[in-house]
Amino acid sequence: MKSAVFFVAFVAAVAADKIPDFLVPGKCPAVNEKALFEQQIPNHSKYAGVWYEIALTNNPYQLLKQCVRNEYSFDGSKFIAKSTGINADGNLMRHNGQVLPMPLGDPHLSIDYEGSFTAPYVILDTDYENFSCIYSCVEFNYGYYADFAFIFSRSPKLSDQYLRRCEAAFKEIGVDVSRFTKTVQGSNCPYDTQKSL
Repeated sequence: MKSAVFFVAFVAAVAADKIPDFLVPGKCPAVNEKALFEQQIPNHSKYAGVWYEIALTNNPYQLLKQCVRNEYSFDGSKFIAKSTGINADGNLMRHNGQVLPMPLGDPHLSIDYEGSFTAPYVILDTDYENFSCIYSCVEFNYGYYADFAFIFSRSPKLSDQYLRRCEAAFKEIGVDVSRFTKTVQGSNCPYDTQKSL
């Protein structure tokens, strides 16, 4: 249903010659999702826990702008996700969702947060203990696609060696790493309060 609503909005925008800036002409890059997913399935339980958002590409669906902290609880088949942080108005906010296998059997996870549409969640690279590089790409009719990318860390700061690994993973599939903006993290973030949201 959410995908249908998004598609209707997209068609309306195209009809009005006003294409959202996150839609670009072309197709999603080729990613060997099957090989990645086969390596990751046995390790899904190790992916659970807290992940801090270190950087992301332009994403109108990301309502949290600073101090973004994601908690993933794995139940054996899917992750229950609780994301907290500070929104554009400067208020603390909680956003609930889930990360689960694609329902039609595509070889990757999908992400489904309230108020958004279900989208692919492809882990390009992770060591499960320090960093994760996440990519999501959806193709639409009329030759357009939307892609979003994230760099996560197990702590509010990510060392350069892991940042470079994510940059390499994104460059390998043709994502321009200059598109990333850093997410504010650090000592001014109310992480203790966020845990209780």
